[in-house]
Amino acid sequence: MRRVKGIAGRKKRYVAVTAEFSEDGQLQPRAITWDDGRRFEIDEVRACRRAASLKTGGDGLRYTVRIGRNVTHLFFEDPRWFVEEKVRE
Repeated sequence: MRRVKGIAGRKKRYVAVTAEFSEDGQLQPRAITWDDGRRFEIDEVRACRRAASLKTGGDGLRYTVRIGRNVTHLFFEDPRWFVEEKVRE
């Protein structure tokens, strides 16, 4: 596994997500809110598929999302959402 300088690993971080259902029943996340109140609008959902988090464990629907210039994964592990939070060294 490739190590990134300053990053010891990842941990599962449960987050609040604002989402809506489309007319065809698809669940679409719109924003992520951290427990400290910071809110990040999701600019684009690039993909959604059933997958496991290989970095933190757990599985469910994995959304590949773009927030600004950053692309990351957001997981829906029914009934909760989580991200793979970076753990600093």
